[in-house]
Amino acid sequence: MTRSSDQLVFVPLGGLGEIGMNAALYGFGPEGRRKWILVDCGLSFAGPEVPGVDIVLPDLTYIVEDKENLLGIVITHAHEDHIGALAALWPALRAPVYCTRFAAGLLATRRLSEPGAPKVPMHVVAQGGRITLGPFDIEFVPVAHSIPESNALAIRTPVGLVVHTGDWKIDPTPQVGLPTDEARLRELGEEGVLALVCDSTNVMRDGISPSEADVAAKLKELVHSAPARVAVTTFASNVARLRAVAEAAMADQREVVVVGRAMDRVIDVARECGYLEGIPAFRSVDTYGYLPRDKVVALLTGSQGEPRAALSRIASDDHPEITLAKGDRVIFSSRTIPGNEKAVGNILNALARDNIEIITDRTHLVHVSGHPRREEMARLYGWLKPKIAIPAHGEDLHLSEHAAFARGVGVKHVLRAANGDVVGISAEGARKLTEVRHGRLYQDGMLLVAAQERTVAERRKLSFAGIVSVAVAMDEKGELAGDPEIALLGLPVLAKDGTSFDDIVADAVEDLIAGMPKAKRRDSEAVRSALERGIRSAVNEEWGKKPLVNALVIEV
Repeated sequence: MTRSSDQLVFVPLGGLGEIGMNAALYGFGPEGRRKWILVDCGLSFAGPEVPGVDIVLPDLTYIVEDKENLLGIVITHAHEDHIGALAALWPALRAPVYCTRFAAGLLATRRLSEPGAPKVPMHVVAQGGRITLGPFDIEFVPVAHSIPESNALAIRTPVGLVVHTGDWKIDPTPQVGLPTDEARLRELGEEGVLALVCDSTNVMRDGISPSEADVAAKLKELVHSAPARVAVTTFASNVARLRAVAEAAMADQREVVVVGRAMDRVIDVARECGYLEGIPAFRSVDTYGYLPRDKVVALLTGSQGEPRAALSRIASDDHPEITLAKGDRVIFSSRTIPGNEKAVGNILNALARDNIEIITDRTHLVHVSGHPRREEMARLYGWLKPKIAIPAHGEDLHLSEHAAFARGVGVKHVLRAANGDVVGISAEGARKLTEVRHGRLYQDGMLLVAAQERTVAERRKLSFAGIVSVAVAMDEKGELAGDPEIALLGLPVLAKDGTSFDDIVADAVEDLIAGMPKAKRRDSEAVRSALERGIRSAVNEEWGKKPLVNALVIEV
């Protein structure tokens, strides 16, 4: 029985207004006593704007504070932007996790195998399966994507049916795994879909995304026509692409050598799940040098320019066992994720300097997206006929364009939500009720640091203007007891007139202390504050930048 105070709410805590870091709550019940499920728990990768940080996680404080009402964590698929934060954040949530066998296998071999990883209770759900968590009846509906066992979630509630697509596309020939289940989605549309929360990633692109089968055919052609070695780099998680490379090699009587731990982990799980059936065991790295140049295909990690991945090390002649030379062919069967362009460009230039042939998706169909273009989205909307549309999984421009698109295909109620919004969903439509805590956490070494903490801001300033450290000893009369100790990091050596910055800082220290009243010189805190302000000003006058200044005053 539904009470008048019961509400269905959607609360995105990551993944709206950004690519990656997907985490969304669905809640049902009266405010303050709602039962929750969390859909996905993903990460994103940090850029140069957060020096020293590799991984960014969603701030889940809102649901952590109500974790006794969190019924479960439901995973749509096994990409890092949907499951990568689970190991780090699960100890604060301690809710059971529901996912498919492939996702469970990747979690076990990747994030949950790291030192100190928690023991997460995993419940495997088959594609097409259903689970019940409190007021939520959740069905895993197969969809095609660039990783096996991707699912849309049909979430039935006392208020109505919500379809949360996760990442998807329409691909009748995905090569590995199930295609998007059009028949089931049409049935859901006939059942009646109250709200659709849908992927926006490719909403700017017209038409239909090409199929993985098209890429497989092109890879087969390119391997066959290669005069010498072939190296293919792609996303390790794209099992369909790994299988396509293996089949292309088999057709040309070539051996496949796998290079990179990430590839090894995915291949192990894919074999366990039956996705590489009929593909012979791949060769180990140490066999590469013994195979004829026209009888080998190297399958490499490093498509995004990661500095320690296989391709980067090969391009810089730093790999102990794998080399490439003039006449070899390197295929980038991937797209460059925004922010990685420079790193990938460095690899391309290094390969070009060695006269190695380079093939990318700019000239050949060697990569396709795992996300729907506009015609695919129009088909989905036609199948489901939702009363409400809430764009998700995209930056602000994607969400805005998706909202306009949904209105254009006849959806009556369209809501542009943002991370932290509490969206009420009912037969009357969707509306923002309030906003809750949300944000980002940085994985900084072994610690999680809130984005608003001073740590990263200070580190960013250090990267821009360096640091000056000064230690002075003051006697009881307020006089300097010896020369100050000065250390400069990240500053130029000389000013424009040739004066060293060491001397500029030393002179500033002497002048500042000499200019202070004697009473203030006996106040170590006043001396410290004056030194930090004065040194920053003196350096800025000669350099045009204000470094961080750290002054230590010792009373002797």
